[in-house]
Amino acid sequence: MSYLDNILFAILLAIGFGYFAINVKKLIRNIKLGQDVNRKDSPSERWKNMAMIALGQSKMVKRPIAGILHIIVYIGFIIINLEMLEIIIDGLFGTHRVFAFMGGFYNILIASFEILAVLVVVAVILFWTRRNVIKLKRFISSDLKAWPKSDANYILYFEIVLMSLFLLMNAADLWLQQMEVHHYNEAGSFPVSQFIAPLFNGFSEGVVIVIERAAWWLHICGILIFLNYLYFSKHLHILLAFPNTYFADLNAKGKFDNLESVTNEVKLMLDPSADPFAAPANPDAVPAKFGASDVQDLNWVQLLNAYTCTECGRCTSSCPANQTGKKLSPRKIMMDTRDRLEEVGKNIDANKGVFVPDNKYLLNDYITPEELWACTSCNACVEECPVNISPLSIIMDMRRYLVMEQSAAPMSLNAMMTNIENNGAPWQYNQMDRLNWKDEN
Repeated sequence: MSYLDNILFAILLAIGFGYFAINVKKLIRNIKLGQDVNRKDSPSERWKNMAMIALGQSKMVKRPIAGILHIIVYIGFIIINLEMLEIIIDGLFGTHRVFAFMGGFYNILIASFEILAVLVVVAVILFWTRRNVIKLKRFISSDLKAWPKSDANYILYFEIVLMSLFLLMNAADLWLQQMEVHHYNEAGSFPVSQFIAPLFNGFSEGVVIVIERAAWWLHICGILIFLNYLYFSKHLHILLAFPNTYFADLNAKGKFDNLESVTNEVKLMLDPSADPFAAPANPDAVPAKFGASDVQDLNWVQLLNAYTCTECGRCTSSCPANQTGKKLSPRKIMMDTRDRLEEVGKNIDANKGVFVPDNKYLLNDYITPEELWACTSCNACVEECPVNISPLSIIMDMRRYLVMEQSAAPMSLNAMMTNIENNGAPWQYNQMDRLNWKDEN
């Protein structure tokens, strides 16, 4: 490889990783638009969650077929990163298989890379078939039309192309090694591409070198394109699954947070010696808004959840409200939150770092009250999510806004709360009659 090639390769890397860094900076900026929440407690338990769920894929295998296929693709992704390190070094310094000095261990690595590449291609074909031929119900829902549907297929095509280029590159490299062509020193073990290499018999050395170099360049370019595509894709979870599982809520499912300001008001009502006109002990505890009507009202972990969503649909397929025909789809809740957050981010970019009100909100413009009130708060969606996302927390915060800011609860719920306030029970009867039931028998 000439020095010009080395320079061009360095420029390519700088552009690829530079654009990726810009997108990462924008991603962090958008997530930080959320309200602050403390997730620094119990670090050992958080590390365990991340190791078991993000790294160990423990929740994926609850659905064995999809889980095993995903693990194959996941391991393939990790292997690609290891292989990419060698490509970068070779590209920058003009070397050939720089890690070949590891000898037998290197041979095992290359052989495992090739076997995994084939397994990834098989897994991706099966994933594509499940989506486009079998058409599993959770992949043909109304919230997976247009871009979300295309995005899922684009990723599958990407993976097939990258793995095919990898095997083609290795096959040409092996043929050139066997021909003892200069620069192509003998290195690696090729259990798959050894069957492809004979296809080059009859070709000149120059042609095979062109094929090997073209596959090499296309492979690294494909990886950099894929890396920068992640920001616009549901596959951003490849990077965010780790922080998302680390910062996930450790409280028992079903335990909801209490507003400090409301708790203080209740305590004040129950304390006969308290001065109702006294200044609050913690003025900062009184929020500017109860609940959430837009993404800036949610906390930063909820916004991280939105970007981490894999759109796999496990949450929606397990949602009892959705199963009974209600409009609610927990997957759509997360997708809508991410779409609105992206819209807010673009607004900030267009206005030199300042958000200019656009008369649009997450509530009503993206998510309707009908969807929110269909939720039974059963936590099925939270339990099913393979990366510990909580659509329910967003639903409850938006419900809180409807009730506490707009008094817009459904009529039946308002009647129940009125009865609790007046009668001490959800039912409409006098408090004096509450224990009459015990005399009925």
